[in-house]
Amino acid sequence: MTTPIPAQPPVLRPEQLTAAYTYAQYRQLIDELMTEDKTTGETQSAELTAYARLNIQRMERLDKKAELVPEMTAALADITQSYEWVIITEGWCGDAAQIVPVLEKIAQASHGRIRTHYLLRDQNLDLMDGYLTNGGRSIPKLLILHADTLTEVTNWGPRPALAQDLFLEMKAAGATHEEFAEALHGWYAKNKTQATQHELLDIVRGL
Repeated sequence: MTTPIPAQPPVLRPEQLTAAYTYAQYRQLIDELMTEDKTTGETQSAELTAYARLNIQRMERLDKKAELVPEMTAALADITQSYEWVIITEGWCGDAAQIVPVLEKIAQASHGRIRTHYLLRDQNLDLMDGYLTNGGRSIPKLLILHADTLTEVTNWGPRPALAQDLFLEMKAAGATHEEFAEALHGWYAKNKTQATQHELLDIVRGL
């Protein structure tokens, strides 16, 4: 006798999805807070505001210049079902600034099969705490859900494996936050979204 597989519960409620930001709303929120020298999140400081200001510049650059690799465009054309991509993020997060624009470009090129929804980490800790990285609330975190059931297909994040390896190496070596941030953003600049795209490509091909 075969034991039935329990039904997978939805990752979040439909009303949570409805309350999420669109990419345009997320960007507008960050810009508006910056006029008050603030950023998203429960903690406010001059340091976090400075990070957020740099992140706005990073996102603007990627919005204008980042291009999807041809393999991604081809894989997106083969998707036959609809998906909700829930992105847990914050305006002060440097990794999010380097990755969120890429996620949005992928969704925009999906012919309506992928819809993005942006949730702030500190306002959604109950959801975030189900997707910890080594016990930490690392972001961004991408949750890929079936559109009809809101059950999980897979998740990804907070950064490409190569960048995560760099982070772990520098952390083990006792690097300061400033040293790590400089090295990480230097890596992102040289990599030009390639590692992010190719990891996500493997996921998109499986959808």
